[in-house]
Amino acid sequence: MEYTGMKALVMGLGLHGGGLESARYLAGHGAELTVTDLRDEKTLAPSIEKLKAAGISARYVLGRHYIEDFENAGMVIKNPGVRPDSPYLQAAKRVETDISLFLAASPARLIAVTGSKGKSSTSSAIHWVLDKARQGGLLSGKAYLGGNITVSPLTFLDALSPEDDVVLELSSWQLGDLRERCLLKPRAAVITAIMPDHLDRYGTMDAYVADKRVIYQGQDSGDLTVAGDDSWGRSFRAETPGRPLVYAEAPLPEGVAGGWVEGSSGSGLARIYGEIVELVPAKLLVPGYHQKKNLLAAALALLDLGLPAGFIRESLGIFPGIEHRLEFFHENRGVRIYNDTAATIPEAAAAAVEAFDQPVVLVTGGTDKNLDFSPLVAAAPKAKAIILLAGTGSDKLTGLLTGAGIRYQGPFDQVDAAVRAALDTAKPGDTVVLSPGCASFGMFLNEFDRGRKWKEAVLREINVSWQVRR
Repeated sequence: MEYTGMKALVMGLGLHGGGLESARYLAGHGAELTVTDLRDEKTLAPSIEKLKAAGISARYVLGRHYIEDFENAGMVIKNPGVRPDSPYLQAAKRVETDISLFLAASPARLIAVTGSKGKSSTSSAIHWVLDKARQGGLLSGKAYLGGNITVSPLTFLDALSPEDDVVLELSSWQLGDLRERCLLKPRAAVITAIMPDHLDRYGTMDAYVADKRVIYQGQDSGDLTVAGDDSWGRSFRAETPGRPLVYAEAPLPEGVAGGWVEGSSGSGLARIYGEIVELVPAKLLVPGYHQKKNLLAAALALLDLGLPAGFIRESLGIFPGIEHRLEFFHENRGVRIYNDTAATIPEAAAAAVEAFDQPVVLVTGGTDKNLDFSPLVAAAPKAKAIILLAGTGSDKLTGLLTGAGIRYQGPFDQVDAAVRAALDTAKPGDTVVLSPGCASFGMFLNEFDRGRKWKEAVLREINVSWQVRR
């Protein structure tokens, strides 16, 4: 699609790639670019340098917005973090996102994934198996992964053909931007666990989940919707125009199509046409019952897309997981260290404590999103030790932990200090995991910056300790 001569305004350059790739794509298709962001040039330097290195010229308005820029633009590309009721957007003639531009032009088969937690692991697992299928000659074309997982699909839009598969991870904000657009029609829609999140923006769970429902609203009977067996999942499966499949924690009654996990140490099974098949092996490279459920949801979609059950099972058995989601990245003196920075709600941090058979030193806390911390407090006694990072969420946690008689260290306002406390506490055979259960703002730019700084600090501290011992 060409935009020659169009005045395009990118609202929110950001650091995750969405704004950057929107600018790159529009410039490559002839648009006259203005880039505006409330953050300053120093903060946005990595993205600005990438645009300059690509030879892209743009007018930059940083540290502020001007309403006339929005009024004069032929098209505004918004960052999903910008609320749709922004007065700047209200002044625009046309508002798009990188996702809407992609969906309007993509010829590829689409698999879409959303949820509160697990969507990145599920999206990546689906892509992993689809890519393996092409390596093995089971499918033609290529498999691509993009969306909320920090890869804008605009990076590969021009290369797509009808033989390709695109797996899109979609956040509630991205889905909300597509409401009433009639652009999203995934061949398979997968909805992972729904938990309270972003209530500081939405106010209620119903409002939050309403945006999740957009994922299947454009489907028809030739498409598939995979959802869980809780009350939210049942409502999705009852409402979708697509064919529903369920993933559950117990064997399904006769006549109900889908799959279930045979306990925390068992396999993931499916019954689709009367026959029971194993789709997820009992032993995985990434630990945790929740990971097994995520892979079962992915496997059900893959089976419906035509891949053999045995191939799916073997491919998922070697799925290595992804960065920032229970990512094992180092072992030192018998202590295994993980990065689970993408655990940004209390339930996800609680799941991290449950995922390991070994004693867990949990590094948690950060910025509050108006969430209920009781799931994390309930899981805390199972941890060997609790190390808190500073933030408004930790301010709430300290009172709750104290009231429950649970000891903790911190809160620490420097990641190096938190790392030092965690490593000093851990003994051989223990697991240290950063799983914050909170947003990252304050100490870090975002959750990925938090994960990278955590890993850097761990390696720094281990190196210092090695030098001292030497």
